[in-house]
Amino acid sequence: MIQIYHNNRCTKSRQALHELENTGKDFEVIYYLETPPTKIQLAELIKKLGVKPFELIRKTEKIYIDNFKGKTLSDSEWIDAMVENPILIERPIVISGDKAVIARPTERIDEIIG
Repeated sequence: MIQIYHNNRCTKSRQALHELENTGKDFEVIYYLETPPTKIQLAELIKKLGVKPFELIRKTEKIYIDNFKGKTLSDSEWIDAMVENPILIERPIVISGDKAVIARPTERIDEIIG
């Protein structure tokens, strides 16, 4: 099943959700700010994305600027930071099977759902 890590306050996330709705395929919306992923779930998601944890961090978020900017953390510590502060997770993320993309731009969704 296709899933989207979604934040309704984000324009890009709303656009990605709209794109998924237009595919006619079934999908699940994960409101990750309300139900943050566990450390294991986030590590699996990062693996599917094929990125380093730091690459998934939203560097414009106030919490990043105030608490993490300029710090060198291990991959595990970055994952912990995102689990504790899910607003740091880049969005939207679309998952299909063992593949995932950060849907910026929304056309990236086509890479995994065809």
